[in-house]
Amino acid sequence: MELAKNNSQICILGIESSCDDTAAAVWYNNKICSNVISSQKIHEEFGGVVPEYASRKHQQNVVPTVLASLAQAGILKEEIDAIACTQGPGLMGSLLVGHSFTKGLALSLNVPYVNVDHVDAHVLAHFIDGDIPKLPFLCLLVSGGHTQIVRVNEDYILDILGKTIDDAAGEAFDKAGKMLNLKYPAGPIIDKLSEDADPLKFKFNTPNVAALDFSFSGLKTSILYFLQKATRQQKDFIEENKKDLCASIQYTIVSYLISKLAQAMDETGIREIGIAGGVAANSALRSELTSLGERKGAVVYIPKFEYCTDNAAMIAFAGKIKIEQQKYGTLSDVCFTRK
Repeated sequence: MELAKNNSQICILGIESSCDDTAAAVWYNNKICSNVISSQKIHEEFGGVVPEYASRKHQQNVVPTVLASLAQAGILKEEIDAIACTQGPGLMGSLLVGHSFTKGLALSLNVPYVNVDHVDAHVLAHFIDGDIPKLPFLCLLVSGGHTQIVRVNEDYILDILGKTIDDAAGEAFDKAGKMLNLKYPAGPIIDKLSEDADPLKFKFNTPNVAALDFSFSGLKTSILYFLQKATRQQKDFIEENKKDLCASIQYTIVSYLISKLAQAMDETGIREIGIAGGVAANSALRSELTSLGERKGAVVYIPKFEYCTDNAAMIAFAGKIKIEQQKYGTLSDVCFTRK
């Protein structure tokens, strides 16, 4: 089914369920009218997301979250012209809940739906509102599951220039936090503890990976071995140096990310740059990106906090683009867990 209505007037419901957050948003009259997120805080008790529990909570949350989003936007479900949902990557059980719900709702309303790549949507969040980047645009995507350098070309065609060959930067933050006995998710806690601490007090190795690719498994090992040796010599080493350890780990990760983005700028000549993904909320990364822009004479774009974490506004907007490109979903579409 295709959409015949003028694209500038369509009402799109976006649904996101790739991990543990159930989210719904409405795009109408060329703007986001609502962006509702239902979070599952209980995973903090387990030190990470429990996939089976997450999928069951999505089943409970998806209907009230969608209804809340429609109510916030002042839209009736009969006014929905199309639905966009996350197809992947993510947790299979969680994706299945959102994807299956979308298909059923689209059939009941007799409207088309489109599948959205979760990672692409993070990058495209830069084009929702506020200062819109000029194309081509370089985006450093940093999240718990992905780390990429993406070039956005004309017609919103995305080209991955570099990606992690093993673990993601967000995972490195969380695993390092676990070594420091911090709660999950550790990234925001490390960011907070790094304030007024010495980022150069401790040194950690960063990998030398070819081209624009990343690697974080070696860095995690470097941190682990350092802490094991230090605590053998001084039992309370971590507690006495926790702030400086956080600052040093954050400095190492952020410097590594920014160096790769700087390399991409030199190779492409692009001077429109930004960040996306959950780690884009990190204050040090935002600060270093701004400094990079000043050094390179680039225009820097930093997304709103609500567009950094998993959200449905980015899904609704990415869905708008796919509708304009007439890339509709079908009942035979399946979810995918890796990009």
